[in-house]
Amino acid sequence: MAWRDGKASLSRLMLFMASIILGIAAVVSIQLFSGNLKDNIKKQSKSLMGADFIIDSRQKPTEKVQAIIDSLGADASEVNFVSMAAFPKNEDTKLVKVRAIEGAFPFYGKLTTVPENAESTYQELGGALVDATLLLQYNLKPGDSIKLGKVTFPILGALKSIPGSTAISSSVAPTVIIPYRFLEKTELLQLGSRTEYQYFFKAPDMDLELLDKEIDPVLDDENADLDTHTSTSRNLGRRYENVSRFLNLVAFIALLLGCIGIASSVHIYIKEKLKNVAVLKCLGASRKQSFLIYMIQILGIGLIGGIIGSSIGIALQFAFPYILEEFLPFAVEVSISFQPILMGIALGILMSVLFALLPLLGTWYVSPLEVLRGQEENEQKPKKARILVFMAILLFIFLFSFWMLKSAFNGILFTIGIFITFAIVAGISNVFIKLIKKFFPTSWGFTSRQSLLNLFRPNNQTMVLVVAIGLGTFLISTLYFTKDILLYKTSLEDKKIDANIILMDVQRNQEKALLTHFKANDLEVIDNIPIITMRIEKIRGKTANEIRKDTTIKMRRWMLNREFRVTYRDALAETEELLEGEFTGKANGQNIVPISISESLARDANLKLEDKVTFNIQGVLMDTKVGSIRKVDWSSMQVNFLILFPTGVLEKAPQFNVMTTYAPNEEVSADLQRNLVKNFPNVTILDLRQVFTIIEDILNKVSWVINFMAFFSILTGFIVLIGSVRNSKYQRIKESVLLRTLGAKSKQILQITALEYVYLGILGSLTGILLSLIGSQLLATFLFKEPFIPSSIPFVVFLPAITFLVVVIGLSNLKSVLQSPPLEVLRKEV
Repeated sequence: MAWRDGKASLSRLMLFMASIILGIAAVVSIQLFSGNLKDNIKKQSKSLMGADFIIDSRQKPTEKVQAIIDSLGADASEVNFVSMAAFPKNEDTKLVKVRAIEGAFPFYGKLTTVPENAESTYQELGGALVDATLLLQYNLKPGDSIKLGKVTFPILGALKSIPGSTAISSSVAPTVIIPYRFLEKTELLQLGSRTEYQYFFKAPDMDLELLDKEIDPVLDDENADLDTHTSTSRNLGRRYENVSRFLNLVAFIALLLGCIGIASSVHIYIKEKLKNVAVLKCLGASRKQSFLIYMIQILGIGLIGGIIGSSIGIALQFAFPYILEEFLPFAVEVSISFQPILMGIALGILMSVLFALLPLLGTWYVSPLEVLRGQEENEQKPKKARILVFMAILLFIFLFSFWMLKSAFNGILFTIGIFITFAIVAGISNVFIKLIKKFFPTSWGFTSRQSLLNLFRPNNQTMVLVVAIGLGTFLISTLYFTKDILLYKTSLEDKKIDANIILMDVQRNQEKALLTHFKANDLEVIDNIPIITMRIEKIRGKTANEIRKDTTIKMRRWMLNREFRVTYRDALAETEELLEGEFTGKANGQNIVPISISESLARDANLKLEDKVTFNIQGVLMDTKVGSIRKVDWSSMQVNFLILFPTGVLEKAPQFNVMTTYAPNEEVSADLQRNLVKNFPNVTILDLRQVFTIIEDILNKVSWVINFMAFFSILTGFIVLIGSVRNSKYQRIKESVLLRTLGAKSKQILQITALEYVYLGILGSLTGILLSLIGSQLLATFLFKEPFIPSSIPFVVFLPAITFLVVVIGLSNLKSVLQSPPLEVLRKEV
């Protein structure tokens, strides 16, 4: 009976199935890709690092660290730092990451260059390998030259890839590789230069876990670190696992939207079958038999939908390596595993049954006599069963989100969030219907009144369509607003007080010459800040090494290894607010110098007012105490500091300066950079315009990936819409016949339907956008801590576009309605 009845309703059952196919496809494709990603990271862990293990340090290795490096026998080494590069061919300049390499690095994987032999000849020939994208941007090619500091290198090859780098990471400061022996001649490394020293080791037979356990603590005490290829691959795996979890949640929302479509479609489908069920019961069919007829159909829908969705997911995962290639440091080899496929099929069956149970209960509890009489009061009778089904749905959502997020707390939060969002959207549609009923515009014309009546007629789809449209719009709008929040600080206002050029590593003997240079070019120096580097030696009388070994001390350990960059001044800046203590602007010859620290440092170091801190200032110890704690606006364009000294203490300490200025346009900025690189090659220049352009480009790429996944939710929403519209076709035909019998013309029926879907489209999309405004404001306030200025794009573009699509889909079904002769339906009714 299930097979016979299903064949007769095949087209309608196909629409039920379509509601969940996309969600399953999204989940399966992401699961398959995540599994491939983990496998690739394990297989390519050595190629990702280029070595078996690395020892690195942010300062020149101490004697103890150097002794460990020598005893282990480093096979290659590198010094890397950020600097300015000049291109003599076109007199352009660019901030780059210089990697001065000595030895045959990498030992695993390879430097991919054009021409291919450049990676093996650059050391011997004394040339540079330059990022391929950078060469394209500046119209350069192998054979041209690049100037780094005092040395001009021939460009021997375009660097396509290097172990561990990604397109995103190299977009801010593209990589330039040079032989290590030329590093000193460039004269780029000066006081204050941020350098990283790395030593690469090839030891395939060494017990790396034992090495890490014994050597890493010793290196930590000396402000160095040891990374093995296995630990690096684990960290990388965890990083991408968070991304895959987020994408899984987006796919899961698409699946939930599909399930709403199933619940709605089955509700209409079963309602129309209740008379058939009543007849079967009159002929002797039991509750169980009539229930199972339609349960078997739903199981078949879930099974076929799961198989089709999993098949699409298998095909779709082959696209992910291309979509995410700029975020991955390696090429992903795609393979197929059965676990996600079986999970997709199981999901199809389980979610179809779960979300179809509520309407299916009508076949179990309905009374044949009541249905034959046309009464439907008992449809809501089984309250206990409905509550149990509802609890099972919530439990499933929690278990699935817990499995994806690996956290019960986050799973509960996600489930509550989903429930609240669904409840708000459904509540709004319900309130809207009640308001229409209460304040019905009786003075309106016939077509306008009828279109409003359709929103709360029997078998109306107002709630399910508003939920589907609203949640899809909510996702897209929230993603759009979030990108706006992140890009807020990248918009430079046209004011001179906002510096857009920052000069770093300015040496004391260059300060006067630079000030003269700025004055000659009519540029105002906004900031000229002295910087002194230092490390923490003691906190409250305990040395840094003692604190590292004492596990009872509650403190973030990062600050014990950090080289702090501090300054001195006699007043707080506009971006600072005094929270505790009293700010001391000028030292009065005290033995213990009062300093001001940021609230974040106070929190991480567990420091309070009057706590003693001893600093090592390049070999000289200085005792200080916490005199005040400041709140710092780190999002501002000004240069801010964790630690602030009073004047009269550090003036004679070895130091360098940071200068900022404002360039009114790109031409002035480019001329300034060319002149500075030519005359002051060691000075690093940050052009905030370029930096923000790169940030915007990165965020656009990230948002494209997220929007790609959100597309599944939107598309699923429209499939739900199509399914709901198609499944209400027979109800539409009946209404149309009655209207036409009463004298309504086809044009009037068309207008009624169009207006109804205009209302639904506007209500659903507007609800989604307004909810996204609230959600984005919460994100801006509590997560990003940035001001939120809503964009008009969702209102101007999303709202009319989505409404238009809803109307088109709604009217697409009207052709068969208008073409159905009234007698055809009237005979069926008789």
